[in-house]
Amino acid sequence: MSLNLSSTPLKHDVMKYSVIYITLLLSFSAFAQEQLSLEDCYQLVDKNYPLAKQQSLLENQNAYDLEAIKTQALPQLSLAAQATYQSEVTQVPIPNMGIEPLNKDQYRATATINQLIYNGNRIEASLNAQKTNLKTQQKQVEVSLYQLKKQVNQIYFSILLLQEKNALLEAKQEQLTTRIKEVKSGIEYGTVLPASDKVLEAELIKIQQQLLDNNYNKNSLFETLSLLTGSDLNPKISLENPELTAPLQAGISRPELELFQLKKEQIQANEQLLSKNNYPKLSGFATGGYGNPGLNMLDNSFQGFYTVGLQLNWKVFDWNSNKKERQSLLVKNDIIDTETEVFNLKTNMELRQQESDMQKINELIATDNQIIKLRQGVLKAAESQLKNGVITASAYITELTNLFEDETNLKTHTIQLLLVKANYNITKGQ
Repeated sequence: MSLNLSSTPLKHDVMKYSVIYITLLLSFSAFAQEQLSLEDCYQLVDKNYPLAKQQSLLENQNAYDLEAIKTQALPQLSLAAQATYQSEVTQVPIPNMGIEPLNKDQYRATATINQLIYNGNRIEASLNAQKTNLKTQQKQVEVSLYQLKKQVNQIYFSILLLQEKNALLEAKQEQLTTRIKEVKSGIEYGTVLPASDKVLEAELIKIQQQLLDNNYNKNSLFETLSLLTGSDLNPKISLENPELTAPLQAGISRPELELFQLKKEQIQANEQLLSKNNYPKLSGFATGGYGNPGLNMLDNSFQGFYTVGLQLNWKVFDWNSNKKERQSLLVKNDIIDTETEVFNLKTNMELRQQESDMQKINELIATDNQIIKLRQGVLKAAESQLKNGVITASAYITELTNLFEDETNLKTHTIQLLLVKANYNITKGQ
């Protein structure tokens, strides 16, 4: 038995919602394939750059290291065996006692179990130092990935600038195509000088050359961006023009600063570990064996034996070696403070320069808009003059090129401003 949708009132609704769902799905898919944002590039680098794999690798390595440290608290089993021949043996210097001298060839096999009882919590200190070391290594990876963002910015906005230039070239191409039609009509009616269309057509070919050059450059940049992000990016993808703000706020929030702090914590953990080396170490042991002779040196035969006991080790004097190592860590801590100060100084200098660049570019953009407005008026007059045969095609091309160059300057300054803002935010750690 089958259900005939044509005979049910749900057919219309099912078809309606199916079409809407498919349309939305295709639209989303097309958007996902044809649009790429700056933030998308950041995320792809964090995910796919080879260095990012170290995060999980470091965690795996640390897990093994922690397990190895913990085994120090477990019973330790050791085996030993030896066979010797000696030139002399101990003898009882009393005649007629009936005590046979030991054999000159002797054999012994033993198994010993050692159990740590107390070592001043050195194992706990070792575990803490190892965990701090993992955090430091992972933060170092994060810092290295973060520093790639400025490289991403440079490539991203270079491609974006080529996109904008292509749009201007295509607009110029469209204008020239329109002018060529008008000029050919003018030549036909004798209002425009002959061969004027050839001048415009030559300029049109130059535009095609520029578009070709831009496309090759864009493809090359996309290849670099693909390698950096670990993704196969289609050069036909359109990069989004981001809306960036760069608030001039005091304070730096960079992962490098967190790394410096973790390095200091690592020094503190190592200092605590060193302090545990001066504590006594108490352990229990049990040894069982079989050999000739056994523990009874007067019994010249193979026998089993065992010993149990406690062992205390305490290094009471080490020529101040431990103290000097701890002093070395204190110096290293001061070095990190100096590195932090230098980093803050360089970062603030870079921020001041970027703030100055933003102010300068904003002023350039304001003058670019003024120039373009004037150039548009001149070109509009030139179009009318060319159409009526008052000026030559070369004179028109000069004015068209002037406007194109000024519009290119505006686009270049606009993209430069976005690049400086993006780098400014990366420099501040926003």
